Amino acid sequence: MEQQVHFMTLATRDLDAARRFYRDGLGWDPLMDVPGEIVFFQVAPGLVLSLFDAEKFNRDLATGTDLSSVSGVTLAHNVGGPDEVRDLVSRMESAGGTVLKEPQPGEFGGVFHAHVQDPNGVIWEIAHNPGWRIDEAGRVHLG
Repeated sequence: MEQQVHFMTLATRDLDAARRFYRDGLGWDPLMDVPGEIVFFQVAPGLVLSLFDAEKFNRDLATGTDLSSVSGVTLAHNVGGPDEVRDLVSRMESAGGTVLKEPQPGEFGGVFHAHVQDPNGVIWEIAHNPGWRIDEAGRVHLG
């Protein structure tokens, strides 16, 4: 198997709230939007984030149990500086997000960051990490 991920699918209990948060609040353009079912966002070259109605997510898995909760996972978005962290966190809160950790210096690695939970429980880390960068090809350089 090649070392890559093409889709990240997150179950959402309120697809309409998720749509409002990402599309209307953050200004993201859906790649495809199927009302009442799923919305797809192109988030990087070759990578799509999909938000899938939780009931349909569970039916798709066909296990007979509810596996739609998100736990122990954060999605991260990196920006150019601490002011950008503050601005984006404010925008996310205005779009219906809940600030879990106000913008502040992090405990690890010289990062300045905050944590915001979207309307369905997905936790985003908004960070400025001067110790790493993303090149024009999309490759991450650590350290």
